[in-house]
Amino acid sequence: MTSFPEISISTERLVLRPYEESDIPAMVEMMNDESVIAWTSVPYPYTEADARSFIAEFAPAERAEGRGIVLAVTEFLTQRLVGTVHLQRTDWRIRSSEVGYMIAPWARGEGYAAEAVQATAQWLFDDQKFERLELRTAADNAASQQVAQKIGCISEGVLRGAGLVRIRPEGETDGRWEEIRTDLIVWSLLPEDLDGLAEESADGSDYAAYADWQ
Repeated sequence: MTSFPEISISTERLVLRPYEESDIPAMVEMMNDESVIAWTSVPYPYTEADARSFIAEFAPAERAEGRGIVLAVTEFLTQRLVGTVHLQRTDWRIRSSEVGYMIAPWARGEGYAAEAVQATAQWLFDDQKFERLELRTAADNAASQQVAQKIGCISEGVLRGAGLVRIRPEGETDGRWEEIRTDLIVWSLLPEDLDGLAEESADGSDYAAYADWQ
């Protein structure tokens, strides 16, 4: 079975690597952020057991079974957990994969999402010889769409009613969330789209659809 190698990707400010047990506390904190809860399908509340299962079982299985690869995004200088990049729904025959990402609340607005996803795309195209990277964003998640645009993605169309997001019911005070349907915007990135892309920071949201999170 074809699968991605265990890798580490470095940028000027970041290191992307496999998740480790020591990442659990920071991961739990990141996953319980309201923006992550709203725009992704992660469990809520997200517990230490959820993180441990994700790191020990789900992430290794994604790579070993050829579906994709999960990378922890960390700051080069501090080694602090910045977020996650996840290649998923990989098709080895047509050399295509879909990317999802999220960034911890403390690290947003620094361009980390664009830097991490662009580095992953460059590795995917150059090292793994892939020909297409796909990204899907909720129609109302304008900030995440800015990240897609920043790294050179091309908008291809809308999948009507194809996704779910979570909102707080009006007047709700007990912390409950409600799922509603949303359109998804499909973006693509091809190797030639990265050619000549200026290295500039992104100013925007740092989370995209994570349909396959537990």
